Amino acid sequence: MYHLPVLKNRRTLLERAEKFISDIYFTDCNLRGRLYGDSCPLESLACFLTPKRITFSEASKQIFDPCKVGDTFGPTWWTCWFKATLKIPESWRGKEVHLLWESDGEAMVWRDEQPVQGLTKEGEKTSYILSECLQDEEPHSLTLYVEMACNGLFGAGQGSQIAAPDPNRKFSVQRAELVVFNRDVRELLTDFEMLVDIVKELGEEEQRGYQALFTVNEMVNLCDPSDPSSFAKVHSLAGTFFNQRNGESQHTVHAMGHCHIDSAWLWPYEETIRKCGRSWVTVIRLMEKNPEFVFTCSQAQQFQWVKSWYPGLFSSIQHYVKKGQFIPVGGTWVEMDGNLPSGESMVRQFLEGQRFFNKEFGRYCKEFWLPDTFGYSAQLPQIMQGCGISNFLTQKLSWNLINTFPHNTFFWEGLDGSTVLTHFPPGNSYEMKGKVEDLVKTLKNNKDKGRANHSAALFGFGDGGGGPTQLMLDRLRLVQDTNGLPKVQMSTPDELFTRLQADSALLCTWAGELFLELHNGTYTTQAQIKRGNRQCETLLHDIEIASSLALYRNNTFPYPAEKLQELWRLLLLNQFHDVIPGSCIEMVVEDALKYYEDIRSGGAALLRDACEALVAKGSSVAVFNSLPWERLEVVQIQEGAEKSGLGLLGIQYLYCSPHTINFISDVHCYVWHYSSGESFQHRCVSRERHTASDSGFCHRSGVKPVAEVVQPVHVVSSGGLRGSVSFTLRISDKSTITQEIIMDAMCPYIKFSTEVQWAESHKFLKVEFPVRVRSPNATYEIQFGHLQRPTHRNTSWDWARFEVWGHKWADLSEHNFGVSLLNDCKYGYSVHKNTMTLSLLRAPKAPDATADMGIHHFTYAIMPHTRSFQEASVIQCAYNLNFPLRLIQCSPDTMPWSAFSVTSQAVILETIKQAEDRGGVLVVRLYESHGSSVTATLRTTLPVREAWVCDLLEKQDPNRRVSFSFFGVFISPPCLILVFLALAPW
Repeated sequence: MYHLPVLKNRRTLLERAEKFISDIYFTDCNLRGRLYGDSCPLESLACFLTPKRITFSEASKQIFDPCKVGDTFGPTWWTCWFKATLKIPESWRGKEVHLLWESDGEAMVWRDEQPVQGLTKEGEKTSYILSECLQDEEPHSLTLYVEMACNGLFGAGQGSQIAAPDPNRKFSVQRAELVVFNRDVRELLTDFEMLVDIVKELGEEEQRGYQALFTVNEMVNLCDPSDPSSFAKVHSLAGTFFNQRNGESQHTVHAMGHCHIDSAWLWPYEETIRKCGRSWVTVIRLMEKNPEFVFTCSQAQQFQWVKSWYPGLFSSIQHYVKKGQFIPVGGTWVEMDGNLPSGESMVRQFLEGQRFFNKEFGRYCKEFWLPDTFGYSAQLPQIMQGCGISNFLTQKLSWNLINTFPHNTFFWEGLDGSTVLTHFPPGNSYEMKGKVEDLVKTLKNNKDKGRANHSAALFGFGDGGGGPTQLMLDRLRLVQDTNGLPKVQMSTPDELFTRLQADSALLCTWAGELFLELHNGTYTTQAQIKRGNRQCETLLHDIEIASSLALYRNNTFPYPAEKLQELWRLLLLNQFHDVIPGSCIEMVVEDALKYYEDIRSGGAALLRDACEALVAKGSSVAVFNSLPWERLEVVQIQEGAEKSGLGLLGIQYLYCSPHTINFISDVHCYVWHYSSGESFQHRCVSRERHTASDSGFCHRSGVKPVAEVVQPVHVVSSGGLRGSVSFTLRISDKSTITQEIIMDAMCPYIKFSTEVQWAESHKFLKVEFPVRVRSPNATYEIQFGHLQRPTHRNTSWDWARFEVWGHKWADLSEHNFGVSLLNDCKYGYSVHKNTMTLSLLRAPKAPDATADMGIHHFTYAIMPHTRSFQEASVIQCAYNLNFPLRLIQCSPDTMPWSAFSVTSQAVILETIKQAEDRGGVLVVRLYESHGSSVTATLRTTLPVREAWVCDLLEKQDPNRRVSFSFFGVFISPPCLILVFLALAPW
């Protein structure tokens, strides 16, 4: 059609096209208003409410009461099941027929006793396709069930998304009807939307943007919304524009479907199970219609949930995994926090995850997938490589508050020099929508232009689930190769990293941790969760060692592999990146604390059984030392043989060899008097703070020393092996802190056994030690090692580390002298100039309004030392503070016995466990802790038949058999090493 040339105004033309497809303006006559044709009500709608999350089988047997659209249901976290009877009009033959369902609660459609479609208004999924082209032989009358959760995609926050949930909120169904869906209108709307977005995103400076503007304007001229016969010509015009191709050098975007589902956050664990079901069954429906569609999915725990709750869906997932469309990624049990879990816990995340994926899908993951956590430990590259993973994807560092991370594609180097190819999707999101904006942002934000010409774009609703939609797929398909935009191809992580690796010659390397300059409050919030994590990590460590030794001391002892796996999986679940950091609602905290109690109670029984198998029963007391070095400690010993408990005997001085059972024969009494030294000063400070995740920047003007005395200093123990004093200070009219300061004979550190009654709002409790030490760097323990961070604020990168994380200890040293700060359950530190600070408690009010309220118990210690922290055995002392000596009843003739020792103080024997699926074989995990290269000898009294080096998945390396003799196994670890010990019968 020819038009006389007229002056065209960009803004006018753009607004004209926008209103032509608007869902707000002119819907009575524009194209959007023609998306749905005829409609008819449901034959009937009935429902029943339940406070529990129940199976379909149980729900379908209930009594359903009549209800109607507009009724409300609740309260929050209940479930409303609907029974919908449908009758499709005969006149709709040949039409596409949908059930249109809009509710403010997440929903799932069930048909023929199987889940078939997730419905989430916030996730742009409001219809279930009953027929794509209604035929006579198809059922016109049927009954469907809809399971609606009384919560939204992001829970039920009161007033804001991350506020504490409103427990009394009601939910409703706004629409429930049958409709004719006009697919040709949907396709045309997508053409219009993408062209309008191209005009907006390319702007006035780009010629291609004006070409899109003139094309979409002509489409408006040609399109008559009331006349479908006009649609083909309009669609053809759009196709001419989209089919104009790029050159060969254009950037390629690797599009991958994605559905990040937090295993718990603003909703409890149980609701996550249903989120997985709703999201993944929708993905399967999309795969049935789009054979090119690829979906990436992490977290073995979520797969396990789906396998248990939705076995039919899980079978479908296995089918599409084989087809290469449903791609398990990540290799871990959950997407864990990247800072707080111990090194052993991180190994177990991969061990449990990779073994699950291999068992269920016949494949190991090649990429670590952790897009949404609060920083990444410098030890992760080595752990990844040890688990068969050489690629890493995240995007979280784009959230930095102060500094912009300089790369999107690079090599990340860990503590030992291990490297992994790392990619941050330049679009800075793991939940794109397939829009032009996403593609343009991916191209423009790439910080490695010239080095990398391929990027990932993860599309699909996330955090609360939802996943991709058909509309997203249609958008991406439309612009696969359109001039002016990057090329788009549906891809897999393996394809992406293969291309990046092939062109990696110019990539840069980033050494050390990937520190997130945000969410520093997560190192401290929900102290009971962090205490539970540390204590359960310790308990499982001791159970495995005791069980391994019992296996070879008592030939009737069964190694509790199945029960240990159950307890480990509970612990790993609680290490999810919104649970152990404390950035979750109260219901999740309650679940997490219950799981810790389950681990404690179940673990205590396992440890008791293992220890009893190590010694003959009797009325005397022995002690089990699970650490691989000698320990001189003051302990409280009890006497009496009753199983209900032993009577208190008193404080005793105890010598323990490494990995031993020692009989206690004599009581050694010492008197150790002490006075306060000048090298440190102890203060508690209270600081104002904000949400569970964020602590804000530290301003000294907000510091208030805790100094009001409630109970003055008084002597608790004045002589013998222990000297201690106690006092109580008032934090506020609501909170107090009571401390016992303890000095034990032969112990190089002073302990502060602490009880806090805490009832504050938006406060941060810290303890500071100004010390007479000056150093530009402080050292912090991390997983299987340590790293240094600056104590000054010279640059913005230094300043952004005003609060950092560490594990059992931090140290500030100058030549030949230093001070270490130890703890038994804390993770937040700050060392500025000569002041060492440990974060103790916080009081945020969102998303848990009761976070950290109550009574807390914890211990920290200060340890001045000469020489370096390595030579002063700071690492061993921190272990001693965290790993208690375990008392066992035994016969009086029990003899001391030591199973393992290591000749080098630098080498820590971290773990002894039975190998997975291999009886008679132990795995011994060691790491070099000083930051040096050493040759060490592992000595054991167990009957070793042969020894091999293995990786972290416990795969034996046939080329690395370890030499051994009667005296021990010789190893030369660069940092972290595992040895298989195949043992002969005892």
